[in-house]
This record gives sequence, C-alpha cells and structure tokens, in this order.
Amino acid sequence: MAEIRLGPAGTPGRSTLEGVKMVKDLGLRAMEVEFVQGVKMKNELAKKVGEEARKHDVSLSVHGPYYINLNSAEPEKTAASKKRILDSCERGNHMGARKIVFHPAFYGKLSPERTFQIVKAHFLDMQKTIRKEGWNVELAPETTGKNTVFGGLDETMRLVKETGCSFCIDFAHLWARNRGNINYPDMLDRIEKIRPKHIHIHFSGIAYGLKGERNHELMNDKNPPFTPLAREIMERDLNVTIISESPVTWKDSLKMKGIFEKLGHVFR
Repeated sequence: MAEIRLGPAGTPGRSTLEGVKMVKDLGLRAMEVEFVQGVKMKNELAKKVGEEARKHDVSLSVHGPYYINLNSAEPEKTAASKKRILDSCERGNHMGARKIVFHPAFYGKLSPERTFQIVKAHFLDMQKTIRKEGWNVELAPETTGKNTVFGGLDETMRLVKETGCSFCIDFAHLWARNRGNINYPDMLDRIEKIRPKHIHIHFSGIAYGLKGERNHELMNDKNPPFTPLAREIMERDLNVTIISESPVTWKDSLKMKGIFEKLGHVFR
C-alpha cells in the first residue's frame, strides 16, 4: 500500500517547534513550514524543528517567501528572489525538509516561452549552489492559480524534465487557473509520465474569477472536489503528501483523512 501523508501549511500551535508534536497528536504526519513573509528562522531553531519532526515521524517541507520573481526586469529583484529561495533551502536542509516550495515567476511583458527559459536558467544556477553546499533539498516549483503567473501544469512538468527539479501540484490553483474545470485522471496521467516516486500536493477550497485565483477557502468537496482526487490517488497507489492551505489548515487535513478512510485507506 502506498504511503499517504496529510498535514497543515503552517503550525497549528503557537510556534513551529510546538506545532510538530501537535500535528502528530492530531493523527497527521506532515507539516509545511511557512516562510511566506520572509526567512526569519535561524539555523539553530531549524535543527531543533528537524529533531522534533524525526522524533514524531512528521514529514516536513518548506514554503518559501511569496515575494519571489525570477523573471523580474530588475536584476536586483531577481538576485533577491534567488537569495530568498536559497535561504529557504538552507533552513530546509537543517530541518530535514526535502521539498522547498515556491511560486517562481510572473510572465510580465515576456512570452511564456521566454519566461520559461529565464526561469530554467535560474533553476540550474541555484541547483549548482545547492550541490556545492551539500544541501539535501529539492526545488519544488508550485503550480499557480492565475494565468499571468508562471506555473501551469505542463510548463511545471517541462521544468522538472529539463532541470531535474521536484514540483508541487496545487490542485486548487489549477482549478482556479482553468476557471472551475479539472480532470484529475488526465492531470495525474501527465504527472505520472515523469515517473515521480512521490508527489507533493497542496489542496484547499478556492474562489476564482476571470483572471483565476482570488482567495483560498475551506473545503466543501465542490470547490474543487476532493473525493475524486482521493479515489484516483488510491486507485493508482501513489505515494503522496497532501498539505492543506485552507483558512483552517489542520481541520481540513482531518477532513481529507476522513475521506480517505471512508474510501478504505488505512493510515499507518
């Protein structure tokens, strides 16, 4: 039986360190450490968080800062974006968080293809730094919810193929990006073509408009539906981690767990 791990984006407690045990006590086994407002955690604390996670068998990932644009027309902003990503990688390495999730770029005035080539070059450069430093992490670009933002499913999968990076599939974002249309079997077919050993997923409810994503919402199995995705994951026997990004992350993680259990999955 494949391994399915569920957990919240951010801590359910007063601190990241406290939240790790709370996640385990809730019956969950994953947590994404949020650096979305900046990488403020020191390496010493990151090591303690990692020790706590290993103690309680909680898988950690990291979400890098929101303010990242590898396609900025201003070189200093691109350089600052790369530093934020690499700072996230350094902390992630110390806490044993393999996936470093972030939104790579905006298209701006450039074409999607030109943006892709620029993003690809920056990924290859950052990967050199990761190897040089000996960090045990993977860049995990996240699929995004607006058509003005780099991160469609196909270009994300192409980036994985051409750079060897990892990835994060946010199905709520793809639902919004496609204005309420989602085909889980087709999407998973495209993802499985790269033969991933593990799929890192974000999920939540989401509101969208003509330009795509507006805001995250609580899950209600309609916005987008979660049960068909859970069924596909089980039928394909996929190893996945699913991080809830809803307004009350841990509650929706437990809701996901209940859906899997109703479908017959037994959590170890």
